[in-house]
Amino acid sequence: MNQTTVHQAQPARGVQPPFGPIQELMQDPSIEEIWINRPNEIWIHAAGRSSRILVELSDTEIERLLERLLRSTSRRIDRSRPFIDATLEDGSRLHAVIPDITRQHTSINIRKFSKRVPSLESMLANGMLSDSQFAQIAATVHSGESVLISGATQAGKTTLLTAILNSFDNTERVISVEDTFELQLACPDWVAMQTRPAPTREVEDIDLRRLLRESLRMRPTRLAVGEVRGPEALELLVALNSGIPAYCTIHANSASEAIDKLISLPLMANASISAEFVREVFQKCIGLVVHCEITKSGRRITQVLCP
Repeated sequence: MNQTTVHQAQPARGVQPPFGPIQELMQDPSIEEIWINRPNEIWIHAAGRSSRILVELSDTEIERLLERLLRSTSRRIDRSRPFIDATLEDGSRLHAVIPDITRQHTSINIRKFSKRVPSLESMLANGMLSDSQFAQIAATVHSGESVLISGATQAGKTTLLTAILNSFDNTERVISVEDTFELQLACPDWVAMQTRPAPTREVEDIDLRRLLRESLRMRPTRLAVGEVRGPEALELLVALNSGIPAYCTIHANSASEAIDKLISLPLMANASISAEFVREVFQKCIGLVVHCEITKSGRRITQVLCP
């Protein structure tokens, strides 16, 4: 674990950099993630390692930083809604939690994303997938079958999903739904939607289940779901059963576990459907389950399973 003491650079008088005390870190392309747990320290993840930077940073400055980050979003955070997920102006993903959900201090996480749009070809070139895996994924996508991508956090699931979506030709109409915008598509006929927490108690949340339901009315030829983890799996089941290919990610420890988890989620949303029906639809419609892992040599695809 590296630990470095640095002195905060002072901006010119009257000039407020967009990211305040983390401006230089946000501009460093080698840094993948930045997080703050408490005053006087900032953590970063770069080149496969996490390290701590000691810096003069008070509780008040952390709260002001969060306020500044939220100005460009339509999200808010307060005691009635103490969590926030938002997309920043540069495309980075912000997550924050405030006391008294956290013990004492505001917690901030910023996940940065590469400006380069990934492709299956670039992932083959950098060794994330092999020649045979490349051929298998490409054949499945071009045949119109669905793909489920599994793995742990930061294993490369979203990168692979983006690469697959960018392998479509210009005749496809893609509708994507996410909690916060992360996908980067070159497809000309693409509509991206994200969830929205209710601004007041009188207004309903717009969740992934609602977005998937709406997406079916938008004439998609392909659907993309940033992450399936709850009752939205029931709407995904409906989409697949109607013949619309879907591409999504799920947290799981293996490809086979991913299938089992995906089958269990619709059952939790609707007790009237049978496990046999859910399993039949998913196994009929999903052409591949691709599992990503973080290995000693970097992010890799370690399993490709035909359900």
